[in-house]
Amino acid sequence: MSLVLFVPDDAAAVSVGADRVAAALAVAAEERGLDLRLVRNGSRGMLWLEPLVEWDGPDGRMAFGPVAPDEAGSLLDAISSGTGHPRALGPTEEIDYLKNQERLTFARVGVIDPLSVRDFEAHGGLEGLKTALTMTEEAICEAVLQSGLRGRGGAGFPAGIKWHTVREQAQAEKYICCNADEGDSGTFADRMLMEGDPFTLLEGMVIAGFATGARQGIVYIRSEYPHAISKMTRAIEALEEAGWLGGNIRGSGKDFRVSIRRGAGAYICGEESSMLNSIEGRRGTVRSKPPIPAIHGLFGKPTVVNNVLTLATVPVVLAKGAEFYKDFGMGRSRGTQAFQLAGNIRRGGLVEKAFGVTIRELIETFGGGTATGRPFRTAQLGGPLGAYVSEEMLDLPMDYEALAEHKAMLGHGGITVFDETVDMAEMARFAFEFCEEESCGKCTPCRIGAVRGRETVEKILRGENVARNIALIEDLCELMTDGSLCAMGGLTPMPVLSAILLFPEDFDRASALAAE
Repeated sequence: MSLVLFVPDDAAAVSVGADRVAAALAVAAEERGLDLRLVRNGSRGMLWLEPLVEWDGPDGRMAFGPVAPDEAGSLLDAISSGTGHPRALGPTEEIDYLKNQERLTFARVGVIDPLSVRDFEAHGGLEGLKTALTMTEEAICEAVLQSGLRGRGGAGFPAGIKWHTVREQAQAEKYICCNADEGDSGTFADRMLMEGDPFTLLEGMVIAGFATGARQGIVYIRSEYPHAISKMTRAIEALEEAGWLGGNIRGSGKDFRVSIRRGAGAYICGEESSMLNSIEGRRGTVRSKPPIPAIHGLFGKPTVVNNVLTLATVPVVLAKGAEFYKDFGMGRSRGTQAFQLAGNIRRGGLVEKAFGVTIRELIETFGGGTATGRPFRTAQLGGPLGAYVSEEMLDLPMDYEALAEHKAMLGHGGITVFDETVDMAEMARFAFEFCEEESCGKCTPCRIGAVRGRETVEKILRGENVARNIALIEDLCELMTDGSLCAMGGLTPMPVLSAILLFPEDFDRASALAAE
């Protein structure tokens, strides 16, 4: 009997034993004389079910999870005999968590063999690039603009405007830089995509090169992502061998090459100008703007700097058209977003949905509430520099403008959940401490403000002049917001102020101490 099983080699799955499960399945198959083909795919994004094993049976992909190595034999026996198994979950695509998503950017992640160009193409890959080969530079930029695609790194700037700007520059040498320095706690979408469908990112980068006249692309990946670096490196080799990357792509007369640059572990290099300095071999500090990178970027040349998900979304825009993509979403937030559920949550993982889904749907319907079972208290949106939201805010739609109206932000789509035991004054102290640790030190409001902020919150924690010190923090936050060179110092006040505004009782330490 011939069996095709899928076992993820995604870093999250490997961390909970996927490699050991794959090895155990191979041994168990040999003992039973089974002809087993193991495909190491990306993760489906249901992290609480990892290691998730899928059997490609006559009725489609059937899921089992989480599977332990010592269950390999019983799993093969159940599949071979057609009997049930305690880990059986039924058809993968019918699992509610997956079934109710709208996967466009992540459509192939977990489905295909990530390093098979043939498999990629069989599932719709390269259609966007083939379309781009028939279009002018201006038409490609205009399609991206009309789709409403905005930068998925956090700022939400329209990708098409940035591409138009680079295209209009007269210099012959231009660059496409992919920011894969995904450093926000609770976020993992970039890593998942690079490990599960690396060709999609490369396809998007080639299209960006065709649209702007750039012939060189660089993927800047944080050093903490060795699996992603390995997968992307092998994907580049495979796509070059297939003729879709390199010189004279498919006889078009157009060249585009991609290389990998490994980051050195600095959070600040997720900021675009720090990343450019790092690629150039300089210290990762922010640059003053203007000029913007689209005009004066890498090595002083016009440069598109886009996040992984922005570039990886371009192929579906070109393949299915701007109107198709624009039909998803709400207001000025068009298309889909990869939300990442983390922290104290029962079903953590990745959910790709159209903009407009509410925070409550993501945390309760998909996430299943807190992992501890205790009442929800807050969630931090958009990473460590994002605002906290309260229970009363859970029905807000995930939309750039709607969140901004409530002094929150979407950021990179990360949602970190906390139950009733969280101390929000401690979280405010952590926000300043994080900035103190990760600041590049170039501007005074960020470098000094973070230290003074942490010190002042610590005074509040000790019950010292609480009202006066809260007023001092509010003044300090205003200064950091207005005076910092980049989002590191400019956004650190967001979690601090939201904690003070929404959970003032946690800062009332004088009363708490007196009551003891």
